[in-house]
Amino acid sequence: MRKKLLRFLALYLVPPLGWLIISFLFLFSKKKIIQEQELPDSPVIVALWHGELLMVAPFYKNYRKNPYAKLIISEHFDGDLIARTLAIFGLGSIRGSSTRGGIKALLNGIKELKNGYDIGITPDGPRGPRHQVADGVVVMAQKAKIPVVCLRVGASEYWELKSWDRFMIPKPFSTLTYKLSKPLDLTKLSVEEAKKLLSKEFSKNAI
Repeated sequence: MRKKLLRFLALYLVPPLGWLIISFLFLFSKKKIIQEQELPDSPVIVALWHGELLMVAPFYKNYRKNPYAKLIISEHFDGDLIARTLAIFGLGSIRGSSTRGGIKALLNGIKELKNGYDIGITPDGPRGPRHQVADGVVVMAQKAKIPVVCLRVGASEYWELKSWDRFMIPKPFSTLTYKLSKPLDLTKLSVEEAKKLLSKEFSKNAI
């Protein structure tokens, strides 16, 4: 009973508090954007590491001309908190991950890409291994015939949690750096070749 009450309170208190903190950190920071080329107006899949997720929503809302996106989020309770926080930023979510509801998330992601949404995915989430690309992002890109953009997020000063993903929280008034790869066409590659290409792009764009 106590656990249910705490979760109930968290669902209503944590998302608006998270939105407030993220918005404050983003507003009072310097922003640096590095990209190989402009993104197309058509949908893309944006892949980023799980530990660099925190400051993506406000960046996307300010960067993309038509900010229609849904992020694939796990079906665990922490996913509920993330999904509700994203909703406050005006972004949607698709529930599922490699450990639970993966096929459903994959099919819904393909459907929403065809509906004109960008899809955000953490290829090493929700539980790792850290910085290792799982199959899901490749399968989605190849089935939907949609390019993948690798996004790295860094901060000049930050705290790093002692979690599996070494989750990064930028310090106030730091410089946020966003590096985007060119859109990558994976359709003619094997799954393993595509995963190696994505890993290479993530490493090349490290901050």
